[in-house]
Amino acid sequence: MAGLAISFGSGAMSNSIKEIDKAELLFLTGTNTTEAHPVLSYKMKRAVRRGAKLVVVDPRRIEMAEEADYYLQIKPGTDIPFFNGLMNIIIAENLHNQVFVQERTEDFAAVKAAVQKYTPEYVSDLTGIPVEDLYAVARLYAATDKAMIFYTLGITEHVCGTHNVLSIANLAMLTGHMGRPGTGVNPIRGQNNVQGACDMGALPNVFPGYQRVTDPAAREKLEKAWGVSLSGEIGLMIPEMFDKANAGELKAMYILGENSVLTDPNSNYIRSGLEKLEFLVVHELFLTETAEYADVVLPAASFAETDGTFTNTERRVQRVRKAIDALSGKTNWQAITALCARMGYPMGYGSAEDIFLEMASLTPPYGGINYARIDAKGLQWPCPTCEHPGTPFLHANTFVRGKGLFHAIEHIPPAELPDQEYPFVLSTGRILYHYNVTTPYSAALKSMWSEEYAEVNPEDAARLGFVTGDTARVVSRRGEVTTKVTVTDRVPPGLVWMSFHYNETPTNVLTSDALDPITKTGEYKVCAIRIEKIPEAV
Repeated sequence: MAGLAISFGSGAMSNSIKEIDKAELLFLTGTNTTEAHPVLSYKMKRAVRRGAKLVVVDPRRIEMAEEADYYLQIKPGTDIPFFNGLMNIIIAENLHNQVFVQERTEDFAAVKAAVQKYTPEYVSDLTGIPVEDLYAVARLYAATDKAMIFYTLGITEHVCGTHNVLSIANLAMLTGHMGRPGTGVNPIRGQNNVQGACDMGALPNVFPGYQRVTDPAAREKLEKAWGVSLSGEIGLMIPEMFDKANAGELKAMYILGENSVLTDPNSNYIRSGLEKLEFLVVHELFLTETAEYADVVLPAASFAETDGTFTNTERRVQRVRKAIDALSGKTNWQAITALCARMGYPMGYGSAEDIFLEMASLTPPYGGINYARIDAKGLQWPCPTCEHPGTPFLHANTFVRGKGLFHAIEHIPPAELPDQEYPFVLSTGRILYHYNVTTPYSAALKSMWSEEYAEVNPEDAARLGFVTGDTARVVSRRGEVTTKVTVTDRVPPGLVWMSFHYNETPTNVLTSDALDPITKTGEYKVCAIRIEKIPEAV
């Protein structure tokens, strides 16, 4: 994010996983850690049992809430008022880190002015969080020496996702919880190598290492290395691609390891875009719902068939070694380079290590990383030279831009709220057993949790006549699905929670395609629905 560091823009943790053991406070917001990141949740639970305090903020009473000193059941889509409310209290009570704010940041006055109206009473009314809990958590976070904030998609999958992250950064800078072990802003990435993919330029606005495509110097360096001319125009995000496909302006796609039909919001719109393409290639392990639309399906190689590296959520670059040869005869990089050669651009790599060495030579944060150095243990970027030990935590002395920039953020409501026709909020997430959507193709995993169960609060269930195990029809403005129901007080009245793992219940038929205008991330966490009982067949 602007004003802090490349890690916020790319989504990496500012600090390290092992620092959880050193933290005195763990602040979890919008992260169902036990189901989405079970290894980290174990470390968090261990820290709590050692004596660390735990704050959990989530509309749904997740497992970590049972461990928490403070569980704040926030109304969906009200994160900005919540963080502004904490800052209001901290500033009013003079609990902010004045030395850090003065020496390391700028534009504090703008944030101070912006949060004045977010009084505890006003914020409580918007968020549903009791006033006394707002005071308690604000004071605890400000007064604790080593406090780490963790968040995931519950923060970013909103129309205001970027502004949610900026609000978290504001709070961390206000209290000086940056640039030291056991502190920081720590987004936990969604899959095992999302960080590595972003680092290597799998974004339309940057080359590897977050070198901007609009930067002539970056283009010149990479053009020389690759022997091609590179465009200085920013490319399309995934939602923009499907807009162009539906408009007939994008004619072909190559999709590698992504099941867009099941995972992207408003999936009927995704299907429509795929149908209108003239040519679709899907490079995949399974014949997924997306692959069914393909003109050509290329067999992919799994992690177990591949040599290379993964870069995890704490910026750690680690070796991956194949257990078996690729069953298709080619790893993914070999298939891609063979395709490029057929198209007139032979790459000439002899191994995955050759590719990594080229990446490191062109990607400044990776400049000092090679296979020998990470043979036994990974290194955390930035690691610019072979003498550099790697960077366990960022922003020790300065931010990338120099001083950290505060942003005055106002509340941005969700794009779609309940009304008379669609009186419920739907929020979506993951189930431990089916963390990624490829797991429905595993009979063993599917046997553990074989079908979708929409979570409905007991008050709503009583009014609608539901009991656990009933079948329901869930309808939004975009489509409808059928699902089983489980009645539980994990969700508050008015909220329905579903996962998106099951092809028999494709939940993303329902979700809104409203986007964060900056990242183009869909608002998976809030959309309006109605839910109806389907009578049992006689």
